[in-house]
This record gives sequence, structure tokens and C-alpha cells, in this order.
Amino acid sequence: MSTHPFATLTPDTVLDAVESLGLVSDARILTLNSYENRVFQVGIEGQQPLIAKFYRPDRWSDEAILEEHAFSQELAERDIPVIAPTAYAGRTLFEHAGFRFSLFRRFGGRAPEFDDPDQLLMLGRLLGRLHAVGAMRPFEHRPALTVDNFGHESLNFLREHDCVPDSLRPAYFSVADDLLKRIEAQMAEHPYQSIRLHGDLHVGNLLWRDDLLYMVDMDDCRMGPAVQDLWMMLSGERDQRQAQLAELVDGYNEFHDFDPRQLNLIESLRSLRLIHYSAWLARRWDDPAFPKHFPWFASERYWAEQVLTLREQRAALDELPLRLF
Repeated sequence: MSTHPFATLTPDTVLDAVESLGLVSDARILTLNSYENRVFQVGIEGQQPLIAKFYRPDRWSDEAILEEHAFSQELAERDIPVIAPTAYAGRTLFEHAGFRFSLFRRFGGRAPEFDDPDQLLMLGRLLGRLHAVGAMRPFEHRPALTVDNFGHESLNFLREHDCVPDSLRPAYFSVADDLLKRIEAQMAEHPYQSIRLHGDLHVGNLLWRDDLLYMVDMDDCRMGPAVQDLWMMLSGERDQRQAQLAELVDGYNEFHDFDPRQLNLIESLRSLRLIHYSAWLARRWDDPAFPKHFPWFASERYWAEQVLTLREQRAALDELPLRLF
């Protein structure tokens, strides 16, 4: 018998969950790309289809999920373009057959083009508005991005579960341990204000529609430094990243003051994300969706590349950070 957390989430269960809220489905269901949770487009008689999101069991508490919903609604109420969950009878989180779920309006769009300076400027404005609200008060039930939970806990899981091939364990853990020590020192040297963030703001979580940028998937929102929501938008050679940063911060500063001292944290945050990502894949390996979509994770080649990447990150910590001029 499967122990996979979504093993009993059948199409009938999805339809029954949606109809438990008084909606009538037309029995059309489309599975959408999502690994951490399960997300479906469900047809509704006489209405536009809805998006049903089923949360991975045991990942977040009800309080943490509701805090994410409240943050999304707080942003939407201020006309900040984010896709918030839909309320039914004043509620946004529901339970059916042991699964917690929420419903969202269907929302299409295309990927933004961040080689366009105007779109980067617009993204900067969006992030400035997001963080102006995020800085008003802290989360109470959602975690902060820290070296402990992204770094040390991730490495401990990889160690204890023998995820790294024996031939590469000494090299991987040596460079990773050294990297975390240097990140801890760097973060101590450059303290920052921790605010409510999107937390996982990459291009895939942004949609361009009707001349506006929209944020989607607030599932990883947490406390952390503002630059966490900016650095993943920077790519290319140093001069390209420098130009991209200038556009972002110009837009950002129209709504919220960006602290340039946080630029010292970019490579540390990138390093933590790399380690955390490997541990995330390892933690989810019993979910059949993961071996299917990430088959390279179990290969020696992946871990050899990670050793090289972490060594490059160690060198990057010694480089001068990006600057605002």
C-alpha cells in the first residue's frame, strides 16, 4: 500500500471536494504543474473553471496557511496584483477526505520578458509595494529564512538519509559546511530588517497580463531580507546584473526604501537556496512525481555538479557585491 501523501487524491475526490462548497462541476478536470502541492483546473457548470489547490499534508499548519491567505488578501485589497484565494461563506481554507484545499479564480498570462528594462522597472514597483505592506507587521505562524532552516537543517537531512553518493560525500559536505560558516559570518556582519516576503519569487511565479505583472503562488511566503525577492531576477554577466538591479531598485524606491547594504547578502542567499533545493528534492523523493520529473537527482553527475557549484559560490562570496550608483 502506498504511503505517498497524495495517493488517495483521486479525480473523484477532487470533484467531491469542490462540490462540497455548493458548486456544481461539469466533471472536467485538468491536472496543472505543481510538485509541492497538487493543483487542478475544475470545470464549473455555468461559470468559468476554478483552480483547486490541495495542500501537501503535514507541511504547513492551518494557521500558517491562513496567514498566507490573509497576506494575499491584504495585498489584493490594496490593488497590488496578486492572485488571492476565493472566500466561500467567509472562509478560504477547507477540508475534504483528509485533504486541505483552497479555490482560486483561473488566471492566465504569459511569462514576463526581463530583458525589457520597462518590465524590470514595473517589477521593481510591484516589489516596492509588496514590501511596503510586508514591513507593516511580522508573520506570527510562518518561518523566517535563516541559515539554520535553509542551511544546517538541509545538510543534516542529506547526511542522515545518505542522499549523497559515498564517493562524493567528503567533498560535498566539506564545501557545504565551510560555505555555511562563511554565510553565518557574512549575515552577522550585515544585519538586516526581516519583513514579510513572497519568498520564492522567480520568473515562473510572475505573469504578464493586461499590461500588468501579477504575482502567483504565495505558498512559500516567509520573513526575510527584502533582497530575497529581488536577486532571482538578476542574470547574466556582472554588468548585465548591475543594469538589471538599477532598473529594479529605481522602481522599488518609488514605494519603499531599499537598503543597499542587503546587496552583500545576494551570494549567501543564492548558496542557501542551492543547498535547500537539494534537500527539498531528497525530502520529497517518496512522492512518485519527484523521481519522474527529477530523475537526474539520484545520479553521481548531479552531486558532482553540486560540489563544483558550491565551490564557485564560495569564491563568489569573496567578490565585490553589486552596487547602486
